[in-house]
Amino acid sequence: MATDAQIRDVLSNVTTATITTILLKKGLRNVWLRGTKPLRTGQPRLVGRAFTLRFVPAREDLATPESWSSPRSTRAAIEAMPEGCIAVVDAMGVTDAGIFGDILCARMSKKGVAALITDGVVRDVAGVLATNLPVWCQGAAAPPSVAGLTFVGWQEPIACGGVAVYPDDVIVVDDDGAVLIPAALVDHVLETAPEQERLEGWIMKQVEGGASLPGLYPPNDDNKARYAAETKR
Repeated sequence: MATDAQIRDVLSNVTTATITTILLKKGLRNVWLRGTKPLRTGQPRLVGRAFTLRFVPAREDLATPESWSSPRSTRAAIEAMPEGCIAVVDAMGVTDAGIFGDILCARMSKKGVAALITDGVVRDVAGVLATNLPVWCQGAAAPPSVAGLTFVGWQEPIACGGVAVYPDDVIVVDDDGAVLIPAALVDHVLETAPEQERLEGWIMKQVEGGASLPGLYPPNDDNKARYAAETKR
């Protein structure tokens, strides 16, 4: 079983597009978290274990400013986040209540959290950007989370962007959004993804040289043999 450092080293060089193709071949079609767009352009590809948080619809007796001081709060959840994790937040796709603002994101950044991923939105967007915490979300909204959501817990299975996310699944996120790798399939992806990237790089060179696509992408036996011979050299 690969270490987290090995997972980061390998997958930081693998696109989310390649990962979705590999998982598709294993029968998994629903691994791309809908609505996860980079809040800032040019953010690096990031890899980390999922630390999950979950909101449910707001209920007036629970979704109050006083709830921010509760032992079961976003504040307490952030303090439980380990360095290097990727916080994945189920905000049910709500886009008119910001789940986190600049202060919470600043604390996550100080703790070494790798990124925040949510199918919802953040608030205090200028301040969030200033924290340098990488964020993928659906945008920004001024109202606080309790205007539309109730926080209920962390480190349990969630749905984010229509995808089932379990604690310690691996998340890879880049300009195409966030992709989940189930923990049980991480080693398979590590074994196959680098070779898939090398093959596609070779195919791209053939296309740039004027080659046609039939028999090349995907490669037939002749092109597989050419690829093997050239990469061996």
